[in-house]
This record gives sequence, structure tokens and C-alpha cells, in this order.
Amino acid sequence: MWIFGYGSLIFRPSFPYEERREAWLRGWARRFWQGSMDHRGVPEAPGRVVTLVPEPGARCWGMAYRIATERVEEVLAHLDFREQGGYERHRVQLEIRDSPSLEAVVYVAGPANPHYLGPATLETIAQVVRSAHGPSGSNRDYLQRLAEALTQAGEHDEHVAELVRLL
Repeated sequence: MWIFGYGSLIFRPSFPYEERREAWLRGWARRFWQGSMDHRGVPEAPGRVVTLVPEPGARCWGMAYRIATERVEEVLAHLDFREQGGYERHRVQLEIRDSPSLEAVVYVAGPANPHYLGPATLETIAQVVRSAHGPSGSNRDYLQRLAEALTQAGEHDEHVAELVRLL
């Protein structure tokens, strides 16, 4: 089984995996539209973390992790707990280099979940990211680590880059 990470799973997977590969998900864009009350914020002051939103023509870069068969249930239980703040599992087809596409599980927080904050101006999102802090650290650190991972991979995400610029 494969897991696709497009946010903190890129720089902090926190589960055992057999293989890690760059991957792209077509038709979806990364956006800081999900509230985080359990990792990068608190209930009184939620942070903003990424989710995926459908967007025609978009191509979201991330990391695909191959999970050993005997560890699948353990890893999914771990991720179900880690991503409990509104994220749900979805099966998707990923593009990878030098190989046919592969099926993966991805966690997406959609508009129906209670922590979904949805679209806002980049200035408003940056203001939240600048000040929010939770048990997993500052919201600013989350954004910066994601931006660094994208830069190291040679990938550009306009939404993330503009938020970094506004900080």
C-alpha cells in the first residue's frame, strides 16, 4: 500500500515505510484552508494547515510512501489518529517518475468537516499562520518546513510561496 503526503507528511512522516518516491496528484491543489486545533493551533486560536481542494489543471507535488503489508493496519491507525481533525481517507491515482501510475491513500479535509476554514485572502491566512501555535509547534514553522521541502524538490507552489513572502 502507498500513502501520499502533501503537507507535514513530506517533512515528518512519523511512520515506518519501505520506500519513498516523489509523486504528483492531478486535479488537486494544496491550500491552507483547514483549521488545526490539535497540532498547529488550539481550540481558542486554530492554526491553518494544508488540505487538498479540487482544481482543474492543478498538479500537487508530494511524497508517496510504500508501506509493508504487515504494517498497513498499524500505519493507518497511526495516521487516522494523527489526521483526526477533519481528514478522511481517499484513494487516488498518483503520477510518479519513470513508472506507471500507482494507487495511494491520501488524507483530505473537505468542507463538510467541522474544522474546515475554507478560502480566505492570503493576507488573512498569513496573519493566522504568523501567530498560531499548538502542541506540534508554531504554524509558521509548519509553513516554513513545507516551503523548504518544496524548494529542495525543485517544486513551486504559488499558494505556499506567497504565504512565505507575506510572513
